[in-house]
Amino acid sequence: MKQALIASDNIWVLWAILAGWAYVSIWLEQKYNWASKITGAIIALIGAMVLSNFGIIPTESPVYDTVWTYVVPMAIPMLLYQANIKKIWKESGRMLGIYLIGAVATCIGVIVAFFAIKSFVPDLYKVAAMICGSYIGGGVNFVAMSDAFGAAGEVVSATIVADNMVMAMYFFVLMSIPTMAIFRRLYKHPHVDAVESSVGVDENLASKYWQRKEISLKDIAFAFGSAVVIVAISIEVAKFFANVIPTDNEFFKVLNSLFGNKYLLITTFSMLLATFMPKTFGDAKGSQEIGTFLIYLFFVVIGVPASIPQIIQNSPILLVFCLLVVFINLAIMMFIGKLLKFDLEEILIASNANIGGPTTAAAMAISKGWTKLVAPAMLVGVLGYIIGNYFAIIVGNMLSNL
Repeated sequence: MKQALIASDNIWVLWAILAGWAYVSIWLEQKYNWASKITGAIIALIGAMVLSNFGIIPTESPVYDTVWTYVVPMAIPMLLYQANIKKIWKESGRMLGIYLIGAVATCIGVIVAFFAIKSFVPDLYKVAAMICGSYIGGGVNFVAMSDAFGAAGEVVSATIVADNMVMAMYFFVLMSIPTMAIFRRLYKHPHVDAVESSVGVDENLASKYWQRKEISLKDIAFAFGSAVVIVAISIEVAKFFANVIPTDNEFFKVLNSLFGNKYLLITTFSMLLATFMPKTFGDAKGSQEIGTFLIYLFFVVIGVPASIPQIIQNSPILLVFCLLVVFINLAIMMFIGKLLKFDLEEILIASNANIGGPTTAAAMAISKGWTKLVAPAMLVGVLGYIIGNYFAIIVGNMLSNL
């Protein structure tokens, strides 16, 4: 592999690029309407893809590992402090229904894709579990399933490359659908109509949503400090369960992989605190902003391995796998959504929450000006973090015997 301009051990320069590009992505999103429509998340991802494909930054580095190991776990609690489980039932409304349909559609897509290409890829069930978890929940579920099923490093890397490439393309598709006349004729689109009829239609909606808020040093300390405490406790509890739950049969293996999964416990503890201590955690100022910036670092990092030469050389068949899953997910959701008379915006945001997770779904709702869908997008996406591992473990174990 050709040496990148910046070496993988040039830690501070790589951190400067990650943090700097995350900032630029947010700045562009809030400064320009075209960037707001694309979303900063996609800009962060594409920028990293460009830098890695032109050999500016390496595709592997301890810096990226640090983001996966420390940054992502800390971001999760802060993004979940408003995830009151009671609100998921009260505020997500109809979107919860179409989201769950999408979760099932992802499972169907994974199973179809598995049978379509299983003769070309050994141990494809491991890839199926990772993609199933990721396309119901998010990147944290992908990581959890790669650990749970013991996927080899090269398989994980190749799958990440294919996954990132497909996600980038898919988000562009989702962004474009509301502008197409054929979909406007077939589906109701009240949120699009409301934005287009509003007086301030040309204002930057991302900038408006993320406008400056009152915040104190104590707020920052609580948001950051509590997140670290939750992560530390979750990791220790996960270690305990992983050691005490036996793995001598399939049932206990599933229990071990669930209760020994740090991401699942981080999500669960954060959700319980947000639900039963809503004043303390739900009103924690700065948590969404800090957590979102940390997730932007993650968006930059997941764009790095999306190497076009690597796709061509190592993972074209996995690209087909991911494409099949997202196509089936969207096709089933659009079909059933039409039958059940869901709004076009509800279907697209729910599909985004499936494939990309709560942050990209909320970012899309914000960028499009569908303000009433921002909270439901985040809530159903958060639910995906919780149920994604369950679905993925069931599907992965089922396919492992075929």
